[in-house]
Amino acid sequence: MHVLLIEDDQDLAANIGEFLESRGHVVDYAADGLTGLHLCTTQAYDVLILDVSLPGLDGIALCRRLREDARSSVPVLMLTARDTERDKLRGFDAGADDYLTKPFSLAELNARVAALARRAAGAPELLQVADLSLDLRTLVVRRGGRRLELTPTGLRLLEKLMRASAGVVGRREVERAIWGDHPPESDAALRGHIHALRNVIDRGFDTPLLHTVHGMGYRLAADDAL
Repeated sequence: MHVLLIEDDQDLAANIGEFLESRGHVVDYAADGLTGLHLCTTQAYDVLILDVSLPGLDGIALCRRLREDARSSVPVLMLTARDTERDKLRGFDAGADDYLTKPFSLAELNARVAALARRAAGAPELLQVADLSLDLRTLVVRRGGRRLELTPTGLRLLEKLMRASAGVVGRREVERAIWGDHPPESDAALRGHIHALRNVIDRGFDTPLLHTVHGMGYRLAADDAL
């Protein structure tokens, strides 16, 4: 995914950029509104992360010009330190698609960016394997009608396996989904995440869904036959 981040706080921008890149995204950066507007009108992006308070051209004005003058439909996630209804309504009125108030979790930011990109691409909002479901909008996981609680890493891993079901996802591909291009040297970390996910989605249910395919990777399906 190609993301444009327009944020004048250099430390925050660096943290966001590093986190998104670790999840496999390509991130371009602008520190002021005019530069950001130029980039998003001359290049193609999957999602725009836009701070409200920017030098030169603020985020509200930038978003409005993007929608009205440039006729761009790129999904916009707006960031702000303000949490009033009036501020949010101004952002949505200018054409923002989603809103996140500082301080925020980087994992939540990543989830919202991914959801905006999926929505724009017309991708399905619900993944289903047997009686296990993952709502990509709310990140709610259920099995047999019962809600399950997963960590952010568990959610990324589950989404990867559900999208590939009933195929096998290789170990390297699973590692990339969790750690990007910097997986740990030891296999123990991956085994730990697989074990934790299996405990959540399979423990207490009659039919196991998460299968280890020895020498190859992992498979999510209602049977263990290849």
